[in-house]
Amino acid sequence: MKILSLFKTLSLFKTLALLLLVTNSVFAANTLAANDEVSNYEVTDFLGRKVRLEQAAKRIVALAPHIVENVFSAGAGDKIVGAVDYCDYPEVATKIPRVGAISTYSLEAIIQLNPDLVIVWHSGHGSKVLKKLVALGIPAYASDPHSLPDVAKAIEDYGILAGTQTTAKKTADNFRQRYQLLKNNFSNADTVSTLYQVWNAPLQTINGKSIISAVIRLCGGKNAFGDAIPIAPKISIESVITQNPEVIIASGMGEARPEWLDAWKQWPTIHAVKADNLYFVPPDIIQRHTMRILDGAEHMCRHLKKARSKRKPAH
Repeated sequence: MKILSLFKTLSLFKTLALLLLVTNSVFAANTLAANDEVSNYEVTDFLGRKVRLEQAAKRIVALAPHIVENVFSAGAGDKIVGAVDYCDYPEVATKIPRVGAISTYSLEAIIQLNPDLVIVWHSGHGSKVLKKLVALGIPAYASDPHSLPDVAKAIEDYGILAGTQTTAKKTADNFRQRYQLLKNNFSNADTVSTLYQVWNAPLQTINGKSIISAVIRLCGGKNAFGDAIPIAPKISIESVITQNPEVIIASGMGEARPEWLDAWKQWPTIHAVKADNLYFVPPDIIQRHTMRILDGAEHMCRHLKKARSKRKPAH
């Protein structure tokens, strides 16, 4: 009987020890998961700054149209409480309260919205407000995309900060896959000298640092004014004649092809005019640093492919 009682006691100790081991393991796992969840609210913005939140952002102010669109793409559009003028995509974004224009914000209006995250466009006059936000202790992320892969990074970062990582990662991965497909199909094609015309009066284009120039390169083109110093230089008719681009692509202000694009027909010696390579890409799908820029890239790549097809075969 004593031996049986001893075996029972030992079995009880083993059971208790096993339960204690399992409990400690579960506690450690939960603690690690909780720590991981907190650490997941940290990213590095486009200025190399660490942006860390104690919890997922619930009240976001987005200070540029492309930022608003990318936050929606990250699955966090319902968390935006403030935006600026011309934030019109998706359509629901038009109902978001405004805190000013893309170049002039009301700091007071931003503060009144009690944001737990403000996303600024550093190149679009965001540097000034960024310093003020930091001084006030308001978490701020600086967006400054210059390449197409930067779009995917921005979307992923917003998802991390807003706690919508799964949606954001899926969207960003889809962008990367589509980008790679375009790159594989067009980047190594014969080079096409391309003038991207922003506007006609004054005559304005973009330099090689613009994300639009990245689209031109993606499609196997070369920006005719890529070496210009300003990011959006004003140019002359004479300089266009000298550069003699094979393609001229304009965007204008809306969904319709601008009438002034055909004004180039006054200069029939320009290669683009001679070959009838005057094309249009809607501005919203090529001038904004968003998922839709690959829609614009598809337009651009088709135009450059068509221009190549018009070339006379070499003898």
